[in-house]
Amino acid sequence: MTSVLILGGGPDAERQVSIASATAVHQACLDAGLNANLLIVNTPTAEEIATYQADVIFPVLHGTFGEGGQLQQRIQSTNRPFVGSNSKAARIAMDKLATKLLAATLGIPTKPAAILDPESITNPDQAVCPIDTPLVIKPVADGSSYGLYLCPDSASWHATLQSIAQSDHQPIYMIEPMIEGRELTVGIINDDQGRLKTLPIVQIAPASGTYDYQAKYERNDTVYTVNPDLADDLVSDLQDWSLSLCNALGVRHLARVDFMLDQKGNPWLLEANTVPGFTPTSLLPKAAAAAGMTMPDLCNHLVHAALREHQPAQNW
Repeated sequence: MTSVLILGGGPDAERQVSIASATAVHQACLDAGLNANLLIVNTPTAEEIATYQADVIFPVLHGTFGEGGQLQQRIQSTNRPFVGSNSKAARIAMDKLATKLLAATLGIPTKPAAILDPESITNPDQAVCPIDTPLVIKPVADGSSYGLYLCPDSASWHATLQSIAQSDHQPIYMIEPMIEGRELTVGIINDDQGRLKTLPIVQIAPASGTYDYQAKYERNDTVYTVNPDLADDLVSDLQDWSLSLCNALGVRHLARVDFMLDQKGNPWLLEANTVPGFTPTSLLPKAAAAAGMTMPDLCNHLVHAALREHQPAQNW
């Protein structure tokens, strides 16, 4: 019987979401007949990981450490099979600006963006905004919509800078135009030959209008629509762009690519996520279910994909 160790937790703001995801994966692996164990961790070292007893490691950590390449690099150094992308792909995908730059070279439509000057935070009254309002301010390398600020006008722009200045959470922030419209996501998994394939598109419609942390995990009024009413050519474009981006990033096994469809019907890439959530409201399991894969099917598929595709560690 294949043994799998699911890792959850981590040091970042998304720790509780990670624990919920990892718990769901653990139960799904048990239901699939795997010899599965769950371990809640903080920042395990390579030496600690080397002692883990399992055929496959299934990391489900959200946040900079768990999905930004650091954990992946440590697992790779132990030459252990693991679910998910390698450290390089994880690092680039975690960086929303790097992902947008790569997408632009591939001809994938994405809005311009800029780094928020730290001087703007320390001197908000003197801050010069490089992008016209309405705009969004968000961390370059966080997930679950942590630190997301919407600025519909110049007054809210200055108020947001003051809020950030008073916050204990001080990541690197980016600024991009606010896009009002429909939020769409394309799930990605690999097929039995190791090639990436798309899952049915999911539309997210939060009652508040913003798909923030509360809409994702704390409220039950967000509406998820699988295979929403979209033109066939738009569906094809979104799927092709998602595959193109994930292949260019070097994604393995699973991912999720998020888009906004503006009020004129134009699609815009937001970001890619190499460690999608597995909570009851998470999008990748919903898309997989629409394709006929239960959670146990999905997790079993990913575990055996990691076993099949494992290669000895290189000098990363």
